[in-house]
Amino acid sequence: MMIFLGVISLSAIILDGNQIGAEIRQKVKRDIQDLKEKYVMTPGLAVIIVGENPASKVYVGRKHKACEETGVHSEVITLPEQTEQIQLLEIIEKLNNDIHINGILVQLPLPAHINTEVILESIRPDKDVDGFNPVNAGRLFIGQEGLVPCTPYGIIKMLEMSGIPIAGKRAVIIGRSNIVGKPMAMLLLARDATVVICHSKTKDLPSITKEADILIVALGKASFVTSDMVKKGAVVIDVGINRLPSGKLVGDVNYEEVKEVASFITPVPGGVGPLTISMLLYNTVQATKMQHSASW
Repeated sequence: MMIFLGVISLSAIILDGNQIGAEIRQKVKRDIQDLKEKYVMTPGLAVIIVGENPASKVYVGRKHKACEETGVHSEVITLPEQTEQIQLLEIIEKLNNDIHINGILVQLPLPAHINTEVILESIRPDKDVDGFNPVNAGRLFIGQEGLVPCTPYGIIKMLEMSGIPIAGKRAVIIGRSNIVGKPMAMLLLARDATVVICHSKTKDLPSITKEADILIVALGKASFVTSDMVKKGAVVIDVGINRLPSGKLVGDVNYEEVKEVASFITPVPGGVGPLTISMLLYNTVQATKMQHSASW
């Protein structure tokens, strides 16, 4: 484990998402073994994909493989692009009532003719392993137990497992999405950070980001954050993934510049990305526990 000492080195320590994700998966394996012994059952995850989005197919394939590696029962339901909303809702309702399925994930984005909000609201909150149902969003907001969006939860795990303190630190988030920015803010607040969320209408952005002890960037613009926007010794978490015309994948942070200023930094690829799938498996196990608890 790495311990954050506040010492500014010549180059940032790389936060390895593959390594941390592997540690989380080992915990998932142990928890699954405990569940088998306690309840004589295996956590089950159903992933629904609608249409032929190539990136979505890759993501779903990776999720299925990760399930096989950790012992989670996995079902992938592939539907044609023209699937009607009512058909999708009927499938989700069947999964809501299936005792062998503990987690349900609908791969986004959905085709334009399907209302994403309606679909996400239809997933049973205690099976909503993406953490996007309004019930889980509300639970996160008021500090109650629930299922938390995988990417921001993975970032919290990365910070905690790397020995990086959060309490009392100034955290700045660039991006206010429901998937990353907003839940990220709630998770940091719950751990006593002082949080600022920046967005497209924020004025004088560099003056705000330069105050961050922890800078989390999730806006979808290649190499947007440069070294002059980062405080010396800051922890920089890059959530972005952008493909350049050359085919190279880069984040929202200019990695080569910023690593000379930051104390810790995530690479792209290999940083936050691997954590998202690991946390999906973690959430599936948590959902299984909730479904066998009278407290939910």
